[in-house]
Amino acid sequence: MEKPLVSVLMTVYNRAAYIRDAITSVLASTYSHFELIIVDDCSTDDSLRIAYEIAATDNRITVYANEKNLTDYPNRNRAASYAKGKYIKYLDSDDTIYPYGLEIMVARMEQFPEAALGLSKWGLPDKPFPILLTPEELYRWSFLENRFIFTNAPSSTIILRSAFEDCHGFSGLNQVGDLEFWMKMARRYPVVLMEAGTNWARDHKDSEKYKDSLEVKAKMAFDLCIAALHAEDNPLSIHDKKRAIEKLQTDFKRNKFRGRIKKITSSFFPFR
Repeated sequence: MEKPLVSVLMTVYNRAAYIRDAITSVLASTYSHFELIIVDDCSTDDSLRIAYEIAATDNRITVYANEKNLTDYPNRNRAASYAKGKYIKYLDSDDTIYPYGLEIMVARMEQFPEAALGLSKWGLPDKPFPILLTPEELYRWSFLENRFIFTNAPSSTIILRSAFEDCHGFSGLNQVGDLEFWMKMARRYPVVLMEAGTNWARDHKDSEKYKDSLEVKAKMAFDLCIAALHAEDNPLSIHDKKRAIEKLQTDFKRNKFRGRIKKITSSFFPFR
């Protein structure tokens, strides 16, 4: 039986120092049935040249150059619009994927065909991976049991393309657009938690995550969580929804009052 096609999506803006490592890591994958779609967002360095150079050596790579700068999450949507695979797998152009990364993620998704989203996680104290969670279980874990599930960056996820399209992709909100979208998907579809270590996320001063302060991002995340709990398709009961909102508000106020922004983040997102 033919393996499912995976669309690996790499969005790029001024990543000349890192993009070669990112691309070659995909090409080294033990899972070979993929297309690599690279979308450059008007880089002013050599990123696009490097992408074209490597693309000439492997027909699984397609490179697109935007006519105008879209910014991060709108460009992720643009990349997804070119995808043909059953699954889409983001890999940021400053990260790398390990050779076995695609193989593990695809196997876990195929194991649970009802799932729409796969999140690579570090170990749990009480359950081995993989773990299939229903929407109600996801929201209960995250908002009532101090196991916040939705902290993954795009590079550590795999998404069923039909579900991505059904949810209309990212809203365009930067910095926390991934959090917003995972919570939206999880209200509609089951999610698979799978073992971590499928990719390596590079930490550097030009990373998107440093563009806003931790305090600003914590407030944005709080607002998104409140909105998710108020959503009409929130899978929690009315009673649990009320409890979850009250708990979230109390946790945020206590930590913000103490002025410990790092504690705010770890209080919301202890399950990384």
